[in-house]
Amino acid sequence: MRTETDSLGPLNIPQTAYYGIHTQRALHNFHIAAQVTHPELIRAFLEIKQAAAQTNATSGNLDRSVAKHIVRATKQLLTQPITPDYFPISDIQGGAGTSTNMNVNEVIANVALEQTGRARGDYSYINPNDHVNMGQSTNDTYPSAGKIALLRLLAPLLSELQALIDALGNKADEFSATYKMGRTQLQDAVPMTLGNSFHAWLKPLRRDTVRISTARDGLYLLNMGGSAIGSGINVSYHYQVHIVPNLAGITGLPLQQAHDLFDATQNLDSFVALSGTLKTLAMSLSKIANDLRLLSSGPRSGLSEINLPAQQAGSSIMPGKINPVIPEVVNQVAFEMFGFDTTITAAAEAGQLELNAFEPIVFRSLFAGIEHLTAAMHTLRVNAIDGITSNKARLAQDIDLSASFATAMAPIIGYQEAAKIAKESLRTGKSLRQIAEKKNFFTPDQLTRIFRVEDIVINARTPEHGLVLHAPKS
Repeated sequence: MRTETDSLGPLNIPQTAYYGIHTQRALHNFHIAAQVTHPELIRAFLEIKQAAAQTNATSGNLDRSVAKHIVRATKQLLTQPITPDYFPISDIQGGAGTSTNMNVNEVIANVALEQTGRARGDYSYINPNDHVNMGQSTNDTYPSAGKIALLRLLAPLLSELQALIDALGNKADEFSATYKMGRTQLQDAVPMTLGNSFHAWLKPLRRDTVRISTARDGLYLLNMGGSAIGSGINVSYHYQVHIVPNLAGITGLPLQQAHDLFDATQNLDSFVALSGTLKTLAMSLSKIANDLRLLSSGPRSGLSEINLPAQQAGSSIMPGKINPVIPEVVNQVAFEMFGFDTTITAAAEAGQLELNAFEPIVFRSLFAGIEHLTAAMHTLRVNAIDGITSNKARLAQDIDLSASFATAMAPIIGYQEAAKIAKESLRTGKSLRQIAEKKNFFTPDQLTRIFRVEDIVINARTPEHGLVLHAPKS
């Protein structure tokens, strides 16, 4: 063990630990979640510390040799796995993220000390607060690291979202001439194509892409240089001007400094906006999952219009049963995101005066939501959408026996007479065509047009999967 001291007094630290006393106290205080701080948040923190050391060195406030060791330590840490051995703190913590900031400061300092041949904990040469944290506060580094981490996590989400849109578009093409019954309020309505269903599913996902991309733009604005509350206390003018451009160069992201650092330090509306778009995406995915479960229900006693790929045995007691496990997991991820959005909204609202202390739970919720939605879209596409087939015989049977063609009869014989034919069909089990032919209400040409499915179905598309109406054939 080695002994370190802070304003609360001395504390024993494992000699092998690269972290220090602040981290040790956090380990004692925050036995909350088994999950530690997200690796992308730590990665962003390391880049911030690197940029800060370089900027402080060029301003003349930090000894260049000390800065060089700090930079070298951050680069070493960035090339190796980010593990709980170095960064062990729960991602749910009090203190507005101070424990994570100090954890990073301590690890960098001790790695740098070791590189110079000094003992861990010998902070007289490289100090976690005075040197690694120079010109900074948790209150500008933690939200900035969180935004950088979010930007990186959103890239695969948007990529997977586009892949899912493309997969739905492919199925829309495949089923563009596969006719089925449309339903409103779970009751037979009028014929459509199965391709129409896939079109209707992909359109909100396209809008989700735009919404998420728009919300993402707010993440490029950082409050770095604002220090504790946005006033820039203990920050040199050179540092305040150059820290964000230097950080942008290190991260490769088009980062900008927020115009009002007070505003950017205390308000979390950009995270709430992003969360709202993720909740909307979750809702869109859950709606698709609901429809897939309904359309594949059966196979004998349900709708059974489509076949989902069989992925797992569905029961420990019922042989041969196959459940819609992929849509079910998508539903559950969506439910989780709805809860995350509530948590994020409450945390943002609960901020007081010049700082919001609840960013740890905001980031935990956003990170998990993004990663789970990304994974859910991947499994939905690969293990469900790509392998869907249609039950053409069942679809044709449903159309043939449907009373929906009464809608096409109404303009010719009136709503009431058409309703009588529909009710007789449902009562007797005979098709509308059989009954209509006996009524002598229609000419042969009229009957042909009424029961020509393709004439009453939206079945033409633009190359961008937009829909247009075919004029009825005369």
